[in-house]
Amino acid sequence: MAKGPGLYTEIGKKARDLLYKDHQSDHKFTITTYSDTGVAITSSGTKKGEQLLADVTTQLKNKNVTTDIKVDTESNLLTTVTIDQPCPGVKAILSFKVPDQRSGKAELQYLHDYAGISTSVGLTANPVVNISGVLGTNLLALGTDVSFDTKIGNFTKCNAGLNFSNADLVASLNLNEKGDVVSASFHHTLYPELSTAVGAEITHRISSSENTITIGAQHALDQLTTVKARLNNSGKANALIQHEWRPKSFFTISGEVDAKAIEKSAKIGLALALKP
Repeated sequence: MAKGPGLYTEIGKKARDLLYKDHQSDHKFTITTYSDTGVAITSSGTKKGEQLLADVTTQLKNKNVTTDIKVDTESNLLTTVTIDQPCPGVKAILSFKVPDQRSGKAELQYLHDYAGISTSVGLTANPVVNISGVLGTNLLALGTDVSFDTKIGNFTKCNAGLNFSNADLVASLNLNEKGDVVSASFHHTLYPELSTAVGAEITHRISSSENTITIGAQHALDQLTTVKARLNNSGKANALIQHEWRPKSFFTISGEVDAKAIEKSAKIGLALALKP
């Protein structure tokens, strides 16, 4: 396992990836090409019902500086500049979207053996300031994630999380939406050589006494093919099969069935990602 507790976003990430990553009901195609100078160009298209969305991302790397420029079908231009290790353990990120003048944001991340800190501030006259921090080790970590809107003078986000992990089990407890939502999740690896794992997430909303329970599993049929499935207490079942037909190129078929509305047709999602 990696040293240090990591950033706040990593609390519960393994369970979320098992339960939700790569599950979709859209049709998506992604292709990445590389120029002789090392410039990476990624083009993607997604069909959501009758709507077709597309974007093109160009990535340029120069020593420890990475620049990503993304243009989408709505004429938005998103630029992200990442400076890795300007000093030990630090990463600096600057991002902005044109023509949205309020989208600019500067972020600093710091990773230590016993701490992970991320601070971001909007590049506006009255910015939103976000601070998240995690203290602990790769075995046990406690963190918080807070956002303050200086325009209205109030906290817009106040979350907390606890994470426990060892060689085959990762468990987390989160308190979100200013204490209104409590969620617990776990990821348990059964057979590492077959990528076989199970996971679950239980969420309780205090204001409405609503509970959501989701369980899932994954298994590698062979070195190139993985299957995943999940089921929640609302009767929705999802499954996918993903095949790496060449290195870093994946073909994914996913589906969803609602047991409480079985008369409706099942949702089928397709995703194809190509890399040279």
